[in-house]
Amino acid sequence: MLFDTHCHLTDPAFREDLEAVLGRAREAGVVGLVCIASHPDETPDALARVADGRSAWTTVGVHPHEAGSAGDEDFARIGELAAEARVVAVGECGLDFHYDNAPRDAQREVFERQVEIAAATGLPLVVHSRDADREMTSVLRGLPPRTLGVLHCFTGGAELLETALSAGWYVSVGGIVTFRRFEGAAWLREVPRDRLMLETDSPYLAPVPHRGGRNEPALVAHVAEAVARHREEPVERVAEYTTENARRFYRLDTP
Repeated sequence: MLFDTHCHLTDPAFREDLEAVLGRAREAGVVGLVCIASHPDETPDALARVADGRSAWTTVGVHPHEAGSAGDEDFARIGELAAEARVVAVGECGLDFHYDNAPRDAQREVFERQVEIAAATGLPLVVHSRDADREMTSVLRGLPPRTLGVLHCFTGGAELLETALSAGWYVSVGGIVTFRRFEGAAWLREVPRDRLMLETDSPYLAPVPHRGGRNEPALVAHVAEAVARHREEPVERVAEYTTENARRFYRLDTP
């Protein structure tokens, strides 16, 4: 059994064949997935797509790329949608200083406001951090008590990883761990077994041997195989504990 903790099923790449995509995921042993929203406007669409499935959930938040246009109405909407039964996290939120699609000050403010919403609602955070280790580490060190989160598609440095794990956070890895030039095997082995999760980030970052094509939840199986290889563990064991971790992190009562 496998769990894709981070995919973007509202992306136009899935407009024509979503049912087939979900069917392939089931055939690949994917027993759960979380459809991530990058803006509150995406969440109603995501809710419609997961409404009929007992093994699919969604989130609500503002991606750092969208931070420049976020206003008070967006944060009010996040608070409203956070009460929906199948909304299981705040995010995708965070900091992206690689592309700088939004001013950094705006990214920081928008991220901090979502941290506050997560603390108020009790939902965990799904966090994007790219080329922003120093700032993200600072945020994590000042978190409100009992704020839980995951660093999704983690490729950061040792200090950020240590800070996140010390705060009780989780780390999620995707297709990058299958790439020939992946250089994170050492830190991947250091992540405690009860804090590691798998994702696809589909339709992006397709794993080897599908690199360059459209990614989809079924391909999380390749991520599990790569993690097992790097950590020198049976792939069945990796699938088992990462699925358990996903259910615990998102506080899911159903398979």
